[in-house]
Amino acid sequence: MRITRRLIGAVAAGLALAVVAGCGAGAPAAPDGTAPVDVNFGFIPDFNGTSLLAIAEDQGLWEKHGVNVTTTSFTNGPLQIQALGTGDLDFGYIGPGAIWLPASGQAKIVAVNTLGRADRVVAQPGIGSIADLRGRTVAVPEGTSGDMILTLALQKAGMAKADVQLVAMEPAAIITALSSKQVDAAGIWYPALATVKQRVPDLVELATNQDFEETVAFPTAFVAGNDVVAGEPEKVERVLKVLREAIASRAANPAQAVQLTADFSALDPAQVQADAANVQVLSLDELDRLTRDGTINKWFAGLGDYFVGAGKLQAPVDPAQYYTGDLFLQASE
Repeated sequence: MRITRRLIGAVAAGLALAVVAGCGAGAPAAPDGTAPVDVNFGFIPDFNGTSLLAIAEDQGLWEKHGVNVTTTSFTNGPLQIQALGTGDLDFGYIGPGAIWLPASGQAKIVAVNTLGRADRVVAQPGIGSIADLRGRTVAVPEGTSGDMILTLALQKAGMAKADVQLVAMEPAAIITALSSKQVDAAGIWYPALATVKQRVPDLVELATNQDFEETVAFPTAFVAGNDVVAGEPEKVERVLKVLREAIASRAANPAQAVQLTADFSALDPAQVQADAANVQVLSLDELDRLTRDGTINKWFAGLGDYFVGAGKLQAPVDPAQYYTGDLFLQASE
């Protein structure tokens, strides 16, 4: 099996690639005897974005289903959507803040992953409320769940982004800016926040996902390029079979999932465990049921309403146009 890992980071000149792991022999043929398929798969190196890939690698699921996989690390979901559009990726991972991109037709959601609870609006010591952010400098990675929770928190406080001095930053830059007190607040998530709190232990949390769960769900998801879904059904089916088996394993063996995630991305297991504590893991049976009964479509519809209000979408979009739940269920056969 070929498992190549790459790292992508946003730099001033564009996207820089660095190979961080080599490749072995090609994957065997699929169970039906057909030739293996090559798949480029994006991920974010945290529990949500990595755990299924780590399990698939450990358990030989790519080999089992005849897939040669190249995994590439990204800092956020929107960059992966761009890579899907250019054909540099076949599949990727996004958080709830990037759901508007497939909803706007730029990709397809092929599987729901987890419900995220890791997002926060945080502020420097002495800032006690969202209202106190008026006129202050607030950093956020645009188009992410950090952007989303900041927008929701401002709306709840009767404010808008125009009421703060918004600065767009990548997560790594936000860690530095918060730690050095260059910004007053940020919309960001764990595990990045764990690093900040080591440097600013009295950092104030002003808003969390749980503050909005009654009206907005925060699903994380796996996405595929439009051309891949339309023109390569065999590839989609094989990848979904891998993801389904990994989903079942993660739910049954949570401690193992944490360790494998740490090993996959060379992270401290304690850091990954703290990250996983902010995640609601869904079992395969739950995901199947929630797909069949329309609950997941309701989650996406609710997000669509939010994105319309936030100016990301011009009008609500039927989730059936971008969530291929039927393919996810068919992959069980």
